[in-house]
Amino acid sequence: MSYQIPRTFQKLSVTKLTNKFQEAVEFVTCKTKLPGPKEVLVRNRYIGINASDINFTAGRYDPTVKPPFDCGFEGVGEVVSVGESHQKDFQPGQAVGYMLNGAFAEYTLVPGRSILPLPDVRPEYVTLMVSGLTAAIALDKVGKVKSGETVLVTAAAGGTGQFAVQLAKLAGCHVIGTCSSQEKIDFLKSIGCDRPINYKTENLNEVLKTEYPRGLDVIYESVGGETFEICVNRLAVKGRLIIIGYIAGYESEIGFKPTRNATLPQK
Repeated sequence: MSYQIPRTFQKLSVTKLTNKFQEAVEFVTCKTKLPGPKEVLVRNRYIGINASDINFTAGRYDPTVKPPFDCGFEGVGEVVSVGESHQKDFQPGQAVGYMLNGAFAEYTLVPGRSILPLPDVRPEYVTLMVSGLTAAIALDKVGKVKSGETVLVTAAAGGTGQFAVQLAKLAGCHVIGTCSSQEKIDFLKSIGCDRPINYKTENLNEVLKTEYPRGLDVIYESVGGETFEICVNRLAVKGRLIIIGYIAGYESEIGFKPTRNATLPQK
């Protein structure tokens, strides 16, 4: 299969450091470059939008990087051109995914070592990368979840939360999940969550204190603020609190909401 590669393409470029994404980025037209010997040119069909994107455009992950720079952490598409070193590894038209900065573009040059071959091009595969791998690695390598343990997942109906719920359930755990609507309650039940909690209609701290007086063995936390404080106070002896995000504060100037527990989550 051969592709007619356009001379130019469009991408989002970060031109201003700010946590307001729409103010941070601009559409720019770029000249299309053919891949170097160890690169693959991918035409993006689906890209992943993550809460962390606004941390990146605000310059919080790498303060040394100055605008303009690329953004977008993950993409799924097809190979359109292959560098000399990877002629035997990839073919034009092949479905691939990747986790690499620069995905918010029509085309992305990706190092061959970063390419993930896929059966076909589908949006579902995007979710398996940043969101899915975050949950899998965090629960297995950091949380070390074991069968019979009680696991709390905050923002459980979100991108990575829904993976954490299912993985913890597959590990034989009792899974609690927080969310903000009845629709999400129903969704969490459908993926195996044992005790969904709508924090808008139930008091999260009181539910955990009353129904789980022994405490929680593992907490997969991504919200921050008051939710983080509740999680710290509801940990069981030798419990593990995994902080994978702090979305309650991402749109603030400093990126997090200060808590009574000082700077523990940031450390």
